[in-house]
Amino acid sequence: MRLLLGLGNPGPEYHHTRHNVGFLFLDFLASRHGISWKREGKWEAGVGKGELWGQQVLLAKPLTFMNRSGLAAARIANFYRLEPSRLVVFHDELDLPFGSCRVAQGRGAGGHNGIRSLMEHLGSRDFVRFRIGVGRPRGELPAAGYVLAPFAPSERDRLERLFVFLAEGVQLLLQRDEKAAMNLINASPAWPSEEGL
Repeated sequence: MRLLLGLGNPGPEYHHTRHNVGFLFLDFLASRHGISWKREGKWEAGVGKGELWGQQVLLAKPLTFMNRSGLAAARIANFYRLEPSRLVVFHDELDLPFGSCRVAQGRGAGGHNGIRSLMEHLGSRDFVRFRIGVGRPRGELPAAGYVLAPFAPSERDRLERLFVFLAEGVQLLLQRDEKAAMNLINASPAWPSEEGL
């Protein structure tokens, strides 16, 4: 079984923000594949167990807020006796433009507090990461305010198409391996392109 973990903040005020793109992508997968969510208090997470492309998965959204995401992740991983390499994390990435994504494994936190928390509580960086680009703010807007702001209307129009592409990468990861997912996702400079919209 794989643990697919989306990073974000709980609460309706954060739902459509850039920082919650990991939550939003898991909601997309759950909706597409008929996986229902429930709140699991012992893990402080929303979870959905099911099957994606013939593979057993547990979808999870920590409800501990971004900076403490590792608490929920470690509790779930320990319960199912999953090695960190069985964890796939989806999170926002300021250093990639919107529409870009990179799959990585074994990287440092790169200033992302949610990833830092995962490394601290799992005692490892050996998990797979889908780094979903949200771009950097223009002008004087601080990065913290930017990621906690909602996606722009033009971005929201593109999100579902981007998620369809990312799901292809997840399918390759589950049915084949991490390298296959990297070969697809990392070869794309940005998708969907502006021309394709």
